[in-house]
Amino acid sequence: MQAIDRSSAEHYHWGDACDGWHLVKRADMSVISERVPPGASEVRHFHASARQFFYILRGDAIMEINGKRIQLSEGQGIEVAPGTPHQFRNESSADVQFLVISHPATQGDRVEV
Repeated sequence: MQAIDRSSAEHYHWGDACDGWHLVKRADMSVISERVPPGASEVRHFHASARQFFYILRGDAIMEINGKRIQLSEGQGIEVAPGTPHQFRNESSADVQFLVISHPATQGDRVEV
């Protein structure tokens, strides 16, 4: 077993300019480090089975959950239950870096709304 970080994790791009790094990638759990640049957001969606926790490492973000806007700042997090429509947004002028932990993993579990 060895330590993992962004330089050794599996990297992928999503959206127009966002990045993700798989820190843990298993069927029963996923931990992803993500970077979202200013003005970027994900598509509103929900997960049928996965429960997620978003934790802000750097920056400020908006998490829209069931139509309610929740401001998240560095050191804050929020849990999203399965079946709950949500959308992560960066409306600030700087990158947002955060962790998203999912149980189980979200592969094939996402429904866009």
